[in-house]
Amino acid sequence: MIEQSILIHDVDPVLIFGMNDQILQQIEQAYPKAKISARGNTIKIVSTPEDFSEINEIIDQLIRIALRNKAILSRDVSTLINMKKSERIVAESKTDPDDVLVHTHSGALVRAKTPNQRKIVESCNNNDIVFAIGPAGTGKTYTSVAIAVKALKEKKVKKIVLVRPAVEAGESLGFLPGDLKEKIDPYLRPLYDALEEMLDHDRLEINLAKNIIEIVPLAYMRGRTLNNAFVILDEAQNATNIQMKMFLTRLGFNSRAIITGDVTQTDLPKMKESGLISIQKILKNINGIDFVYLDQTDVVRHKLIREIIAAYDKHEAEEEKRGQK
Repeated sequence: MIEQSILIHDVDPVLIFGMNDQILQQIEQAYPKAKISARGNTIKIVSTPEDFSEINEIIDQLIRIALRNKAILSRDVSTLINMKKSERIVAESKTDPDDVLVHTHSGALVRAKTPNQRKIVESCNNNDIVFAIGPAGTGKTYTSVAIAVKALKEKKVKKIVLVRPAVEAGESLGFLPGDLKEKIDPYLRPLYDALEEMLDHDRLEINLAKNIIEIVPLAYMRGRTLNNAFVILDEAQNATNIQMKMFLTRLGFNSRAIITGDVTQTDLPKMKESGLISIQKILKNINGIDFVYLDQTDVVRHKLIREIIAAYDKHEAEEEKRGQK
């Protein structure tokens, strides 16, 4: 343990400490091994060197927020704490060989970077059907595709089928220019993007040509039975109840599935319930099926994505309160 002090200047220390030191107490709760106290414009911290480094960075960011906004909210503190915790997880995972899923064609490692991404991996090892539910940027699709590519490379399955609803196209799909592939490619592009990172171009093209890897819209799954396959349904919040049932009943012998989606971003018409919402009640007690929930702490894109999600969550909660009055 080390003891170090941080001197607060340029802003009112009370903004950083919080009323009755509430902000410092919030930080201390996130770092239970640390002891944080304040006197005058000085913060004294007794902690491990690793914790002190993170606490110091959090306080530095709080000073920046105070200079910009003249106020600090509890959620600002929570966001900064979650960011630091996630960064530590990412750093630690770089030395853990068990988290390596596949190598990209450039040689980089694809890993589960957060605790909930690891839960997806672990759940897929123990269940045939896994639902990964969470907001944008949490790595649901990317992690799922990596798991499927690994299974294919290890010959645990003979093919990968990646599926997405093309909800945005609706009934206008037939009026779009080009053949079927050209019409649906824009809706399936995120799946291509993930695959292109994990497989070199020539190998991917060969696998696509031989139907070892298929990328298809959900509507084209009807009537099929998939044996020895790893199937991923992405953006599942845009599947209706009937479509969800249809998809899940396509699985054949030695097949596994991951269903990913964000229940807060459905594009379905208002009168249609998302199959991803109702399925959580329907299948919750079936062995071999698991649900993994991700949140803003799992966001692995730009650091502002966490704050954007938190801001929308707050806005939607306020709108809901207004609607109840």
